[in-house]
Amino acid sequence: MKNIVHTLFAAAALLVLSTAIHAQQLPQANDAYYTSAQDRLKRTLLRQPITARARNVILLIADGNGVGTNYATRLFQGQKMGKLGDEHMLSYEEFPNLALVKTYNINAQTPGSAATAGAMNTGVKQMFSTINLNDKVVLGDCNTVAGNELTTFSEIVSRAGKSAGVVSTARLTHATPAAVYAKTANRSWEASVPADCTAQKDIAVQLIEAIGAGTVDFAMGGGRRNFVASDGATDEGGKGRRKDGRNLIEEAKAAGVQYAWNAASVGALKLDGATPVLALLADNHMNFEFDRRDEDEPSLAAMTKVAIEFLSQNEQGYYLEIEAGRVDHASHHGNLHRSLSDGVVFAEAVAMADQLTNDQDTLIIGTADHEHAIAFNGFCGRGTPITGLCMGIAKGQVEHTNEPRLAADGKHYTVVGYLNGPGSVLTRQADGSYSGSRALLDQQQGH
Repeated sequence: MKNIVHTLFAAAALLVLSTAIHAQQLPQANDAYYTSAQDRLKRTLLRQPITARARNVILLIADGNGVGTNYATRLFQGQKMGKLGDEHMLSYEEFPNLALVKTYNINAQTPGSAATAGAMNTGVKQMFSTINLNDKVVLGDCNTVAGNELTTFSEIVSRAGKSAGVVSTARLTHATPAAVYAKTANRSWEASVPADCTAQKDIAVQLIEAIGAGTVDFAMGGGRRNFVASDGATDEGGKGRRKDGRNLIEEAKAAGVQYAWNAASVGALKLDGATPVLALLADNHMNFEFDRRDEDEPSLAAMTKVAIEFLSQNEQGYYLEIEAGRVDHASHHGNLHRSLSDGVVFAEAVAMADQLTNDQDTLIIGTADHEHAIAFNGFCGRGTPITGLCMGIAKGQVEHTNEPRLAADGKHYTVVGYLNGPGSVLTRQADGSYSGSRALLDQQQGH
């Protein structure tokens, strides 16, 4: 049972053709586009809906992957495969059900990841930068939390005897993964809360307590520093950020939780479905896919495989949220290449989830929580490299002219631009080329 809540257009014009029109000898009847559409229509009409209730639910979220970013990712992966790009289909674009979603928060026209992820995990929209609290909460006010907590999907499924897990390339205490288990008046309270706040605990503590309570059975991602005291060292020698002196990793291990901190230790985990897993694979966010090395960190698809193998041991079923968090972070930096590289890995993770599960008992939902200020510039010929300069449209042939187009000011321009941030300003590089400012690109800190 597969579903996709995503941003795609559908070429539906041929669906209204009558039998009489089909019987006519149309000049386009043998055109590849025409016959391809007819073949797709026939397959769709033969599809039988699955009406059974899903035993497992997998929610995959590509953070910041709106309509424009998704289109660019489709071109990017397709061109890597030797195609022009437009004709390519990402793994989830082949799913039988497609839709658009509205992304806004109760009090924000432009939404943030905290409240959108919270909406996905509770079924109701929430206040900007809060997580899993109702509309009575005030951002940053601990005193408005009590009595306004919402019930999460992980709580619902765990009470039904199912397992629950969360995977992210961002910090596990970051907004989207935190929505699986946390309830907070401020998404920023990852390792501490204000001194005068006694009404709730920080997000890292809430994860450890969720694992201890059986609400979360599997957690894998970044963010190690938020589980270690500020005067302590992490596995890689970094500094912790906790102000309370606690080492939550050691506390979890003492309680019988399996712990992994790199690719090798992930490979040593017991995937028995019974011994909880906490894997913190980076002090901060995990690497962008472009910078990742297999010997250091597993890919998102590899983490998806491990999570499903662990959770599927529960015959009652499971809920799993998987986030490609760095799609978003790269676009915050104006770094299109890294954003699209992570978008491709997201598509691979969806394909991995599809491969490892059964349509008859597993509901797979792929979606995004918001878009970035990404814009497509001018008329570019087909096959123009999506991360490069806009090439001219050729006459009498499909592929571009291989000659960059010029804007009204006589200068070249890229296919894609960012309307804000470092990627919105092109600066001359030492080799004479132009690209976005690199001041923030290599920090890899994210939002």
